Formats: sequence, C-alpha cells, structure tokens
Amino acid sequence: MAKKRALISVSDKTGLGKLAKVLEKHGFEIISTGGTARAIEESGAKVTPVENVTDFKEMLDGRVKTLHPKIHAGILALRDSKKHMTQLEEANIFLIDLVVVNLYPFRKTVEGGAPLDEVIENIDIGGPTLIRAAAKNFQDVAVVVHPDQYKLIEEELEKNNGEISQKTRQLLAAKAFEHTAYYDTTINTFLHGKFNPDELFPVDFSVNYRKVMDLRYGENPHQKAALYKESFVHNPSVATATILNGKPLSFNNIFDANDAVAVVQEFEEPAACLIKHNNACGTAVSASLSEAFEKGHQCDPKSAFGSIIALNRKCDLETAKKITSFFNELVLAPSYNEDALAELKKKQNLRVLELPGIDKPLEQEGLDYKKVEGAMLAQTKDFIDKNEFDLNVVSEKKPTKEQIKDMVFAWRIVKHIKSNAIVLAKDQATVGIGAGQMSRVDSVEIAVNKAGGREKGAVLASDGFFPFRDNIDIAAEHGIEAIIEPGGSVKDQKIIDAANEKGLVLVFTGARHFKH
Repeated sequence: MAKKRALISVSDKTGLGKLAKVLEKHGFEIISTGGTARAIEESGAKVTPVENVTDFKEMLDGRVKTLHPKIHAGILALRDSKKHMTQLEEANIFLIDLVVVNLYPFRKTVEGGAPLDEVIENIDIGGPTLIRAAAKNFQDVAVVVHPDQYKLIEEELEKNNGEISQKTRQLLAAKAFEHTAYYDTTINTFLHGKFNPDELFPVDFSVNYRKVMDLRYGENPHQKAALYKESFVHNPSVATATILNGKPLSFNNIFDANDAVAVVQEFEEPAACLIKHNNACGTAVSASLSEAFEKGHQCDPKSAFGSIIALNRKCDLETAKKITSFFNELVLAPSYNEDALAELKKKQNLRVLELPGIDKPLEQEGLDYKKVEGAMLAQTKDFIDKNEFDLNVVSEKKPTKEQIKDMVFAWRIVKHIKSNAIVLAKDQATVGIGAGQMSRVDSVEIAVNKAGGREKGAVLASDGFFPFRDNIDIAAEHGIEAIIEPGGSVKDQKIIDAANEKGLVLVFTGARHFKH
C-alpha cells in the first residue's frame, strides 16, 4: 500500500494533538511547518519538517514556507494520470493526500487594533494557496480548514480503514472555497475601507457574512432562515447582542429589533421605542427612561401588545415593571439594573437582549442593501446629521420653540416608518402614526384616528411632500397646528396657500425620508 501523507499548517492549534495521533494510527506521514510542527511533536506524534520535503528552508520571515513545486505538485497531481505520475517520479515528488490548514487570524488582528504592518503580515498567502489546490483536486485529496471538521475526518478514517470517502472530499472542497472566499472578502473589505473609502460602489462587489445561528423559521413557519453577521460590525447590531432571557430569536424579532434600535439611537435624551410589524407604534423621549416608555406606550396601547421594545439607557426597575405589565416579545437595552433584569426574567418567554452602544448616536457607516430577485440594490444610509438640514418656514405663521422641538422629533421618527408615512407628535412623544399606505391622505387619516383626540395641538411630519391640499385640510380640521414636510412639489405654492388659509405653521426640510 502506498504511503499516505498529510500536510498540516494551522494557526489555531485546537484539537491538533488528537488529530495527529489518529492520522499516525492510520499510517499517515505528517508534514508540517514551524509552530504547528512543534505542537504536533509535543502531542507525541512524529512529524516531518516541510523543509525536508522541499530541500529549501523557509525564508522572508516565514512568508515563504510551502510555496514550492514539491508541495503543490504533490497536492495537484491526478492519480489516474500516467503523465502526472511519471512527472512526479522523475522529479522525486511524493503525493500528499490530506491538507489541514487554517489561516492567519486577519479579522481578529484588525479587531484587536493592531498597527497596519501587523495587519498586513496576517494576510495569509501560502495557506489559501494550499487550500485551493487541495480543494481543486478533491478527486484525490481531502482538505480541512477548521478544527470543527477534525471529528468528521477522525470518524471517516476509523470507519473506512484509513480512507476518506469521495463524498466527504467533495463536501470539504465546497467548504474550503467558501472559507477562502470569506477570508479574501474580509481582506478586501478592510483594505477598500482603508485605502479607497471614497469609492462607495465598486465595480465588483462581494458581501461578507458569517452565520451566527439558524432560526426556527423565517417570516412564516414554512420558510427556513438563518442570521448572518458582517465581518466588521461598526455600529451596535442585534447580531452581536447578548441574550439574557427568553426564547430563541425569530426572524421577525431580529428584523423589528433592528429598526427599534435605529429609532432610539436618533436621540441623545432617554428614549423608548415600541415596534410592531416593522413600524413604530410609539416612541418618546423624556427626562427619565420610564417616562419616555410610558409616553411611547400611550401612543397606541392596542398595537403595542406583543411589541419589540428598544431603550437607549440602562433599564431601571420602574421601566421594567411597565414593560412586564403587558405582553411583549422582546426588550433590548444597553444594560440593565440587577433588580430590573430580575423583574424582566419573571416573564420566562420574554426575550431580553443587552446591546452596549445603543446609548450613543448612530454613525453613518457602510451601505444599506436591499435584495431583489437576481440583483442587489445598494445605497448610502438615510442619515442626515441634526445640524445638516434646514427648517425653512414657508408659512406666514411662525413656529414656537416647542413646536420646532416637536417637529424635529417627529421628523426623526418618520424616516423609520414605512412610506407613505405620517407621524403626529406632541411633547416629544408620538400620538398617532399612519404607515405603509398607497395614499398619503389615508396615512394622515389613520394617524389622526390612532391619536383619538390627542392630535389637537400636535405637529405632523410627512416623509414625502404633499401633492394636494387635502392633507392640509384634514390636519386643520383635527386641530393639528404645525406641519413639517420635504417640499419640492410643483404645487408647493398651493400647499403654502392652504396652510396660510388654515392658519397652520408649515416648514419645508428639503429632504425626503421614503422607506420601502
């Protein structure tokens, strides 16, 4: 029987000793490099240094170790090709049957804040080359890229008398190219942001996500789903939150929690947001978190049943008691007082998540993506700094300071509501919300209906301009006193005239906030 050989070169030494002993038991000669070779020797297994195979010492501070024909020809040669076998014999090159490689920890080095020269040294060259060569020749060679795969190899060798099945080699090859693609895209993401940050939309675009968990199902029970996380997460993300209590997260939980977090990050003051079906059903800011939650809940208590809640301050006991006073799916905060957490845990199924950083304003990092069939849309995020948009008062009546505060508040909320979106606000709290209607008039009427009389004296924010005066007439009829909207319609002057006729404050922002 021809001698079998395994080349092992790993950054992560987890489980290495056991694997080496299993390989040795089944007649493999182990070839290895540097620190990996030392770790194998310490486990008690025999190892052949790679330089004994190549007759060439590693050089350039370890940059060149395995990049050699005696290694790659031994991996890439087709066993059923007489020509290949003859060439190997003439060059005194031995076959390699198993390649075990995991790559330099590039992402971990970046996240650790290492200087650029150290980051660059953690771009693995030899490792991906070995992996790709072995994966290409899966017909004859097995490739392993992660310690989690060692058990599969060990079981195969035991079950198949020292052999690895073709089915397993095929599976491992697919996983290998998945691994190198992720690795290369991680490097590309970092270097693009470092050296070419102004090119928002490159010609060739690769997404880079790693699975965090499988989910029970998707939007509906018949749909399968999983949660993936970007390589480099700059802003607080539900994908990195710690689950402190409750059932596993669902697809819809995550989607709604993402929006709830974005809403509360709009504000420096204590803020609370209640989300239902990807729309806010109540949001408020106040001097205290419990008061902000109470005001937000009062906007639409009926819709708040079974909601997703985000808070931008440490959750205290008073707020926790208000949350547990009715049914909710999930609450998310930057941290929790011990007694508040104990109160929330009384609800066994309530998902309680901790996500540090949501007490700080959202930063404009990365792009916003929307998947369509066969394509991907990419855009910059809908981010306007509070100092970057002008409030252009176009009506004869001028707003009070309190109305300006409420209009700015409502304007920050309306961008998180599905278009056509209308937000009614008073005293830094929503009192009525109309979302996702094909007609803006319908959204206004829904918002007024939700307000139930509290719309009197409120302000109204619209994510898009008013094309007709009917919206103005409805607002005036219900006692709304001020309106903030983008402007930009060819009929703007008629809208202004209608506002003046009704004695309303009308403010244009010059910016639209559609959310589809």
